[in-house]
Amino acid sequence: MTTGAEVREAIGAVIGAAAATAPDDMPGPEVMDQAAAAFGMLASPTRLQIVWILAGGECDVTGLAEQVGGTLPAVSQHLAKLRLAGLVRSRREGRRQVYLVDDPYLAAVVRLMVSQLSAQEQDVEAESDGPGLSAVSGTHPPKGLARGHIV
Repeated sequence: MTTGAEVREAIGAVIGAAAATAPDDMPGPEVMDQAAAAFGMLASPTRLQIVWILAGGECDVTGLAEQVGGTLPAVSQHLAKLRLAGLVRSRREGRRQVYLVDDPYLAAVVRLMVSQLSAQEQDVEAESDGPGLSAVSGTHPPKGLARGHIV
């Protein structure tokens, strides 16, 4: 299993590499493997929601369960996985345990991806004629194919 330090390092390396290199300079396979492991941990919509919420500030499991619409045991299991992977951490505050994301790279990646997808969805809705049906095929355009971009 990938450690939390490896996950944080991989996310930071990918962001740093993306910002500092030309588009055709791809990071090595080791970095890509570590990044894939980090993104794999975020592949669950519930875990992604949890990280989104925690990127905005600390929260306890009850507050998280209310916000994501999950049960306490299910949200606790997601938090345990995220904590084990080093993507979130917890601390005691009196009798309750509060969770937080203290890695600015992780928060930035999650917010960037979700914001970008949300903006693309709004663009598609704004450009559609009528209820979102394609004039050619009579069906909805595939999700993620906004303006020719595959997401």
